[in-house]
Amino acid sequence: MGNRGMEELIPLVNKLQDAFSSIGQSCHLDLPQIAVVGGQSAGKSSVLENFVGRDFLPRGSGIVTRRPLILQLIFSKTEYAEFLHCKSKKFTDFDEVRQEIEAETDRVTGTNKGISPVPINLRVYSPHVLNLTLIDLPGITKVPVGDQPPDIEYQIKEMILQFISRESSLILAVTPANMDLANSDALKLAKEVDPQGLRTIGVITKLDLMDEGTDARDILENKLLPLRRGYIGVVNRSQKDIEGKKDIRAALAAERKFFLSHPAYRHMADRMGTPHLQKTLNQQLTNHIRESLPTLRSKLQSQLLSLEKEVEEYKNFRPDDPTRKTKALLQMVQQFGVDFEKRIEGSGDQVDTLELSGGARINRIFHERFPFELVKMEFDEKDLRREISYAIKNIHGVRTGLFTPDMAFEAIVKKQLVKLKEPSLKCVDLVVSELATVIKKCAEKLSSYPRLREETERIVTTYIREREGRTKDQILLLIDIEQSYINTNHEDFIGFANAQQRSTQLNKKRAIPNQVIRRGWLTINNISLMKGGSKEYWFVLTAESLSWYKDEEEKEKKYMLPLDNLKIRDVEKGFMSNKHVFAIFNTEQRNVYKDLRQIELACDSQEDVDSWKASFLRAGVYPEKDQAENEDGAQENTFSMDPQLERQVETIRNLVDSYVAIINKSIRDLMPKTIMHLMINNTKAFIHHELLAYLYSSADQSSLMEESAEQAQRRDDMLRMYHALKEALNIIGDISTSTVSTPVPPPVDDTWLQNSSSHSPTPQRRPVSSVHPPGRPPAVRGPTPGPPLIPLPVGAAASFSAPPIPSRPGPQSVFANNDPFSVPPQIPSRPARIPPGIPPGVPSRRAPAAPSRPTIIRPAEPSLLD
Repeated sequence: MGNRGMEELIPLVNKLQDAFSSIGQSCHLDLPQIAVVGGQSAGKSSVLENFVGRDFLPRGSGIVTRRPLILQLIFSKTEYAEFLHCKSKKFTDFDEVRQEIEAETDRVTGTNKGISPVPINLRVYSPHVLNLTLIDLPGITKVPVGDQPPDIEYQIKEMILQFISRESSLILAVTPANMDLANSDALKLAKEVDPQGLRTIGVITKLDLMDEGTDARDILENKLLPLRRGYIGVVNRSQKDIEGKKDIRAALAAERKFFLSHPAYRHMADRMGTPHLQKTLNQQLTNHIRESLPTLRSKLQSQLLSLEKEVEEYKNFRPDDPTRKTKALLQMVQQFGVDFEKRIEGSGDQVDTLELSGGARINRIFHERFPFELVKMEFDEKDLRREISYAIKNIHGVRTGLFTPDMAFEAIVKKQLVKLKEPSLKCVDLVVSELATVIKKCAEKLSSYPRLREETERIVTTYIREREGRTKDQILLLIDIEQSYINTNHEDFIGFANAQQRSTQLNKKRAIPNQVIRRGWLTINNISLMKGGSKEYWFVLTAESLSWYKDEEEKEKKYMLPLDNLKIRDVEKGFMSNKHVFAIFNTEQRNVYKDLRQIELACDSQEDVDSWKASFLRAGVYPEKDQAENEDGAQENTFSMDPQLERQVETIRNLVDSYVAIINKSIRDLMPKTIMHLMINNTKAFIHHELLAYLYSSADQSSLMEESAEQAQRRDDMLRMYHALKEALNIIGDISTSTVSTPVPPPVDDTWLQNSSSHSPTPQRRPVSSVHPPGRPPAVRGPTPGPPLIPLPVGAAASFSAPPIPSRPGPQSVFANNDPFSVPPQIPSRPARIPPGIPPGVPSRRAPAAPSRPTIIRPAEPSLLD
């Protein structure tokens, strides 16, 4: 006989699984695992067997379960079992399963009562089970026997806690009826991991083995030592029954007969026994499934909403319809143009937060990379003075000149202007490369039609290459124009009159003092391992200094480095490093930081390095010239100049510096404008107005709009998923209406679990005729006005939580509080013959009370006295 409640749940779970499988997902119900905890020979394995409804676990006296058994129940159309340690073998006879468990236990622990925390993993495949995990744990014992270690109690408790600490585990705290419940180690362990009592169910076994004249009624009614989810009594098969192969169906019938015939349990027989335990646990599974449904439903609904817009387009889709192809082509070309413009001009929707792209990268080229390239070609001081001096001497010829020649100034300026061509053309190349990347990104949306995407990329890229040639010609023309006429009347030109006066003022022109130019993270790469190795700091670059801090809050400053006499040089990337490095050093060969001649600063990408270099340029820190060039210049600069020639060289040097600064400023302004006008804006106009015509002329419409196999498959998958999602939502709705959840019981005062060491109540084994302890708390004890109390039925005193109302008869006060567990019963230290609230004159002994019990309290109870 199987677990019928579980079998009723199986179709529900299977429906959910099928619904999710149809959309290619798994249904994560994560059903709870059920663990049995209890003392040795408390009947744990029997309880677990009863839940599954199969007879397959080792049984006997003493410690039988000596290794944890992790039993995975898996729904399958065929019934068999397999062990993790022998996967190749399938067991169809459950007697063989029991023998294999015993043999595997003995293999690891020996035959002399040894234990092991290494679990046995058993999987049972059956059409009568849910996908659950059940755990049979060794019984709690205190005294080692046989080969057991001295700390056997600690080992077993740690083993148990390891399994029951999981939040999704239900704990069956098994206690035999013939032991004191207040000393139950199972309940104490459950309390440790489940203080709220939400997942602990008390199970009382061996009710049929209690001493004659005693019963566990008060415990099973949850009045004595209450638990939030209460207790369930079961009667398992005895060892004699198991050895005699007593049928499990007969055992359940005998259990039912026991509860119906026992005078203390017959009134609650429907809440006792293995079937009720199965029902309770199955209801927990149902509750868990219902609690999982809202999350699953919201997940499905969000997926459905995300698909609806695309599915709307596909519902009436006809792949060979020419009007559809024309419409799709027009829409895609139009969308391509919109995407290109958004990526260049920027937009608020679909912003990339991971890296710069499109227009932002082009902006960086215009205002960081290009100025940096201009400064990199800035003339070397020694070379320039040497060239000026040669120009002056060559112009004067055999004569000794008395005046500074204009022609020397023009010759030097024109030579400097030629140097602008290389960085300007490099800037165009960088922009073209970026535009090609933008085109590829925009064309990704055309991937449904491979031929259309290919043709679009080819046509637009060809047009950009054509515009590239025109743009470069225009930029070269601009530089040639600058060379054709040297305008010495420019308002920013210092002129000959001021050139000599400003000879001492042409050092690096810094930005506004204390102006913050840049902030960001950099790694100092060359700190030795003895001093902590490379470390990341927050750097702040101003016009006068470079400071670094512990973090971006800028509260703990590590160092401040003045920018005077600093220059930048490139450093090769380390063999094992993936960072890009540049260095700052002092031109006067002084230490820059502590004992370091240079600081190596590392960034994650070359773009970051270039950006930081451009920022340093704004602060007046320039890149170092090649060492070889410097050496050549030093060798040729051995000639001596007379004072007059030196003054002339200085004057022309200042004039050239002033005029080249004017040209640089003009070129920095005109370059972005020229590139935008001739290349970027023209490309945008071409895409909007001419691309469609080029596409029609390059190929016929049907071949352009030929759908890719991937797109057709994607469309079919999307439609199938859409319908599967709707079906899954309907199934979830059906399950929500076809299953009933039970509310969580109200909390009870279970402090007795902590305080059990101070008093060890024994009323569990009370005589049937004994007087039940009074249930009123001490605070409400005292004489009560009104008529004498009517003797109450056995067990009813625990229902009191307040003094009886004087105007009502005693029996009616039973209904003053509907919650019998709101205040725990007081457990006296000695028997109380007279309730403290009874006025004088009432007899000291209560009458047998049973005959005069008012039927209004418990209508079903008069039969107890039969």
